[in-house]
Amino acid sequence: MGRAKTIARRTFLVGSVAVAGGVAFGVWRMRTPYDNPLMADLPEGAAALTPYVRITGDAITLITPRADVGQGAVSVQAMLIAEELDVDPAQVATEFGPPDRAYWNTALSDEAVPFRSTDKGWLAETARDVMDAPMKLLGMQITGGSTTVPDGYEKLRRAGAVARETLKAAAARLHGQSVDRLGTKGGAVILPDGTRLRYESLAAEAARTEPVTDVVLRDPSTWRLVGHKMQRVDIVAKSTGRQAYGIDEEQPGMLHAAIRLNPAQGAALRGLDASEAKAMRGVKKIVEMPGGVGVIADNTWRAMQAAQAIKCDWAPAPYPTGMEGHWQALAEGFTPERQDSRLRDDGDVEAALDRAADIDVEYRAPYLAHAPLEPLNATVRYTPERTDIWTGTQVPRFVQGNAAAITGQDADDVHVHVRVAGGSFGHRLEDAVVRHATHLAMAVPGRPVKLTYSREEDMGHEFPRQIAMARGRGRVSGGRVMAYDLGIAMPSIIASQMGRQAIPTPGPDLQIVAGAWDQPFAIPDYRVTGYRAPALAPVSSWRSVGASTNGFFHDCLLDELIHAAGADPLEERLRLCRHAPSRAVLEAVGEMSGWGGALNAGQGRGIGFCLSFGVPCAQVVEVRETGDGLRIARVWVAADVGRIVDPVNFEAQMQGGVAWGLGHAMHGALTYADGAVEQQNFDTFRSMRLRECPEIAVRGLETAGKIRGIGEPPVPPAAPALANAIFAATGQRLREMPFDREVAFVG
Repeated sequence: MGRAKTIARRTFLVGSVAVAGGVAFGVWRMRTPYDNPLMADLPEGAAALTPYVRITGDAITLITPRADVGQGAVSVQAMLIAEELDVDPAQVATEFGPPDRAYWNTALSDEAVPFRSTDKGWLAETARDVMDAPMKLLGMQITGGSTTVPDGYEKLRRAGAVARETLKAAAARLHGQSVDRLGTKGGAVILPDGTRLRYESLAAEAARTEPVTDVVLRDPSTWRLVGHKMQRVDIVAKSTGRQAYGIDEEQPGMLHAAIRLNPAQGAALRGLDASEAKAMRGVKKIVEMPGGVGVIADNTWRAMQAAQAIKCDWAPAPYPTGMEGHWQALAEGFTPERQDSRLRDDGDVEAALDRAADIDVEYRAPYLAHAPLEPLNATVRYTPERTDIWTGTQVPRFVQGNAAAITGQDADDVHVHVRVAGGSFGHRLEDAVVRHATHLAMAVPGRPVKLTYSREEDMGHEFPRQIAMARGRGRVSGGRVMAYDLGIAMPSIIASQMGRQAIPTPGPDLQIVAGAWDQPFAIPDYRVTGYRAPALAPVSSWRSVGASTNGFFHDCLLDELIHAAGADPLEERLRLCRHAPSRAVLEAVGEMSGWGGALNAGQGRGIGFCLSFGVPCAQVVEVRETGDGLRIARVWVAADVGRIVDPVNFEAQMQGGVAWGLGHAMHGALTYADGAVEQQNFDTFRSMRLRECPEIAVRGLETAGKIRGIGEPPVPPAAPALANAIFAATGQRLREMPFDREVAFVG
């Protein structure tokens, strides 16, 4: 065992609750632990479900409260607990647990303060700690921001260690042994004579044992799971089609529902004629609700057909009806009155650019749909006494609170059963589908109602990625980049998203400049300004949030300046870089790709870099011209997350993030006409096809110290790396996504 880790600013207390026939262990951060989430309604003889570990006479269950939307969250959380608990993954069950403040996300505060992630100074670290307080008070049980591993890396291992040591103490008392003579292995306490005592057999005694809170976490050199190649706990179920998702939910007596919403997101329903729909086969009830109308029927198809038969009078859109108005609003946003932040202002940019700039350009990024394969769905059963909700969600406490507001019940009477989700990319940070399903369920008390969005309703009523525009200027001298000025205009993502949860968001929206103001480069005159455009179409978090557009803006402007200076794109980035882990990933991707080597005619390589969510990530993309268009031949990507917990999943997330970023840069756009989304299915909302996907080589570094997540950081550098590669191959600069408006791609 290694020595106990000293925690100076962040004090962890370990709580344990003993109940009939079993013992439950949990870890809470900060000085006051939350109450046991499920003590109030425990049936006779049941063990209490507390955060993270439950042991009864016949089962070991690990609580993995971060949502699994395909990113492997259940597996990584289970592995962290199992590492210290000394169990094998095959021995345990997993559950998401209930909505509860005890599951507040301890890592969200890092992105909520106006300090660069590279700033480890006292003020920056104190600000992060201070921001933990409102996160805890609000009970922010949220999955997002690549925080699952940073949030759980220590507290889940400590939960496993507390459970292990308490079980040993129980075994020692039962058998008259000294604790220091006992060991654990494979879900059992090992007595000195080799006798194995299964954890389950010790549950009752452990329930009467004072929890052992003074635990020592094991040294990484002894780890069996963490840091080693692991098979995800869901791999067999997903590979054989047996994994159940929210859309697969079945409840006795269940009815089915579909919805028809105003095509103009957020506008009202002024009137309707449902006479034709009421007469259709299988229709049980038609329910008006805010912004639209729902149909309850005996199966989903009949509900969807009836919904389409309703004649609706829709109110107009509260935002510009066509794209010209959206772009105009952004263009008019670059004014002092609209300035939201200027967190980077080194040197004297105005003086440096008082003459004509060497580069003066504009970049654009469109709205984008999340478009996961599983359409939005929720099953709700309402009675006056209790409401049950089954759905895939990243925000179970928001779901609980908003359903309670609709039903008029106490939140404790709303029971959310989180399900595995078939993709998200930020889509399931919203809960409108649950609100609609709750309205429908209240129309048929006692009967479960499964609401399933059609693909068209799902994509047509997106809260998409933000639209954004940037204007950049710069100056070069002596083969070097000397001045850099980037202004970014977009609507506030956080105000839009949190506004739907009635959570105020005072101060600047850091996502407007995320992935731009905080880059680790030392340019003498260096300024990044964020401008808050007026609210347009409602928007939400999309994989990598503000950095998804700003990585493109920031790095492409830097690349244009480097080219104007006549410098090498990699060497100049390295010269400017003042952050050792960022330099390391740039050097790694250069070495991986053989940067600087000879290329054939029609070939080009571009480099892209972005530090987002505390993770430096660099990519090199190679493209080749063919007679039919451009082919992306190969991609090399390197990132530093401080510690790679699951190498297999790390590689998958890196490759998936690259493909996601490239595909949307190539083809993706969500546009509005007459206030409605034009792309309503996968035939019109293009992404990368299998034949277009290149070979993607991955390298993970572990020098950065602090543990970070990897779900989002590979996305922002992909678009600029591709744009810079296209320039290297063709001489054509692409400053607006999607790129297929100007160039053709082939598989």
